[in-house]
Order: sequence, then C-alpha cells, then structure tokens
Amino acid sequence: MRSSSDPAENLARATAKIREAAGRGAQILCLPELFRSPYFCREENADLFQLAEPIPGPTTQALSVLARELKIVLVVSVFERRAAGVYHNSAAVIDADGNLLGRYRKMHIPDDPLYYEKFYFTPGDLGFPNFDTQYGRVGVQICWDQWYPEGARLASLRGAQVLFYPTSIGWHPREKAEFGTAQLDAWRTIQRGHAIANGVYVAVVNRVGFEGPKDAGLEFWGSSFVADPFGRVLAQASDSAEETLIAECDPAQSEETRRNWPFLRDRRIDAYRPILERWLGESLP
Repeated sequence: MRSSSDPAENLARATAKIREAAGRGAQILCLPELFRSPYFCREENADLFQLAEPIPGPTTQALSVLARELKIVLVVSVFERRAAGVYHNSAAVIDADGNLLGRYRKMHIPDDPLYYEKFYFTPGDLGFPNFDTQYGRVGVQICWDQWYPEGARLASLRGAQVLFYPTSIGWHPREKAEFGTAQLDAWRTIQRGHAIANGVYVAVVNRVGFEGPKDAGLEFWGSSFVADPFGRVLAQASDSAEETLIAECDPAQSEETRRNWPFLRDRRIDAYRPILERWLGESLP
C-alpha cells in the first residue's frame, strides 16, 4: 500500500484492506513496514520521533479489536516508543482472538543515503522469536533483516512455518536506470533463497509510491511476493500498484520439501562456530 502524511488516514485505509483480505479468506495478514506514515527515515529530524507510540498502544489496540472481530492474525509494523530516547522499528503480532502475542524488534539497522535508520532506531534485543498463532507458527523480521541468512535460519530452526518481512525498500531516482533491475532481482533472490535453504514459506510485504523530492526521494518498488519452501513464487504484486496478495501455505509442503532436500539434517553444526566472529581474514591479532 501507499502511505500518506496522515496516520489516521493510513490506519483507516489499512483497516479497509484488512477487511477485504479477510473477506477473501486470508487468515494471517501482514502490513508494510511503518505503514502509518511516509518512510520518515529519508531524513534525520528529531521532530519525527513524535510519530512513535508504545506497544500496546493506539495502533495495536485498534487492530486487536479488528483481529478479534474478523478472527484473523495480524502482523503490524509499529514505530515503537520504548522509553524517552529509546525507540525501535518493531512488528507486533496479534492473534485471531485479539490478544497481543508479542513483538519483534528489527535487529539489523541500516544507515545509507535516504535510509538513516540508525538516527531513529535502537537495534532489537529480542532475537528472532516465533509466534504461535491460531493458524500456524510464524517468524517475523523487518526489511534490512531480509538480507541476512542468519536471521532466517534461526527463525526456521525454532519452527516457523512462514517468515514474514514487512518492508519499505525502493530505488534512488538517480540509480534506477543503471542499477534498478539488478537491485530488485537481488532482493527477490535473497529471500527466495531463505525459503529454499530453510524449507519454509516467505512472505514479503513492501510499500509502493514515490516519497520525497523529485530528485532526492525514494520510489518504493512494491513487488510484494509469497514464495513456497522450494522458492517458487506463489503470488507477486506489481512495482507500482496497491494490491492484496492471497496465497495458501500448506505445512505439508515444508515437510515434503525438507524430506527431499534435507539441508537442516546435513548442517555441520560442529563446524560453524567461526561465524560468530566479525571477520576471519586477518593474519595478525
């Protein structure tokens, strides 16, 4: 979906889209990253901390009522105010009875041109949890986390059946012509790789629309998709239009895939300790 500058409008529009998806049979729904506002991390502006809210808070309370009414599970991105000076980029998971199951706090925080997230967000401290919902066990990670195989692996080893990635990613206008196709392909490929390597479903939910000045804003590339445990794309959105994707995720598919491609069985857990080091190339201490 697109996001305007009015948080109330964005919540109302998201609510309408949730109702639409539930009417089409969706059981677990995920909204894009920071959906209640434009992607404010394009600049460093202390006034924008006013957008933050606690968990539980206004957004989770409103959507908990909706989840209970529609008997659906919601993955809800929130700019979380934990305390004065401590803020997180978080996702709350609300069960189909309206109860708040918990939250995930974004672990990997980028700091790139127009993605100045380190100014706003404290790195997550909850690890890579799973959430047992009425419709399945899910893992949740956020945007920049999607480039890291370690997070996907740890969530999968804890039993996640679907990995959800609420996302806000797009093209810099000056880079799109030269690098845009490769960037989008890399983004799609890495996440399909998570599905394949772990034998899980992956659901990626991005925003669309252009935000910011013409030559210094971001064109969000949409392209939300769901991949099955073999990496096959089951549903794919366009790069510019608001869309609701519905995909059926059958746990038996993970079982079958893992039996035939037993990557988890053949892991050499005795040999992986060096991965805890930052870098292994130095010859001197």
